[in-house]
Amino acid sequence: MAKKKSSEKKAVKEESQLKVPNNQQKTNVLENKQIAIQSDKASMPVEKTKSDTPIDKKSYFSELARLHVELVKLQEWIRNKGLKLVVIFEGRDAAGKGGTIKRITECLNPRICRVVALPSPTEREKTQWYFQRYVQHLPAAGEMVLFDRSWYNRAGVERVMGFCTEEEYREFLRSCPEFERMLVRSGIVLVKYWFSVSDEEQERRFQDRIDDPTKRWKLSPMDLGSRTKWIEYSIAKDEMFKYTDIKQAPWYVVNSDDKKRARLNCISHLLTIIPYEDLTPEPIMLPPRQDDLGYVRPPMTDQTFVPEKY
Repeated sequence: MAKKKSSEKKAVKEESQLKVPNNQQKTNVLENKQIAIQSDKASMPVEKTKSDTPIDKKSYFSELARLHVELVKLQEWIRNKGLKLVVIFEGRDAAGKGGTIKRITECLNPRICRVVALPSPTEREKTQWYFQRYVQHLPAAGEMVLFDRSWYNRAGVERVMGFCTEEEYREFLRSCPEFERMLVRSGIVLVKYWFSVSDEEQERRFQDRIDDPTKRWKLSPMDLGSRTKWIEYSIAKDEMFKYTDIKQAPWYVVNSDDKKRARLNCISHLLTIIPYEDLTPEPIMLPPRQDDLGYVRPPMTDQTFVPEKY
């Protein structure tokens, strides 16, 4: 009997060791699993995704031209129906926000579609209610406003670079969702885009700006500082989404490692936000020019012309 009990205890002990491995055993198991996974990945064929292949220029400009026509239709619908549209563009430096905004606005009426890119707040603005400097730029009926960065500066650059206090930051996270819900209740269509760019691609674009004299102005000390705080910005962005990705005004993330695809995808998505109809005016017939009534043009030597160097 003693032998039997001893063998049973030994079996139970061995079984418990199998079920509950010690830390060293756990580590070995995890390492073996990781090696197996890496081996599996190495043996799997690499499939190219759609975004891995750069879009050719002909296809890009052809699709962009088609989207421009649709943007004009959207603009006419907004003007005719008295709608109010606000589009916010946020993301890391060199993520492609400015380029997308340019492609949206280049065929639109600047009296209807405005771009707002505010500088650093003045000393007076720093004493105002935080959202006050942005409210004055909101659209009236029949207008659309594109914010190249917005009130989310407080949750991003101000938070990371220490330009606001912890109390101001926490108050922003509390009040921003309510502020945006209030905008939506007032009849404003609020759309928020976050342009996501990888570390490697941002570095490549920064270097491109350094090498190109026509783009060097885009690099500010704040941009360079953001490179040294990549993780802090990531944490701040995650926290911002946690509080402000609300049902009434959700965040839409744009994969922007490929600029051309990002522009087309963003514009295409924007066109789905507001159901619109084609209000393009009918073709216009030019009236005949007024008959010559004896008008005599003054001598050309009396006018100052731009030198014709080309």
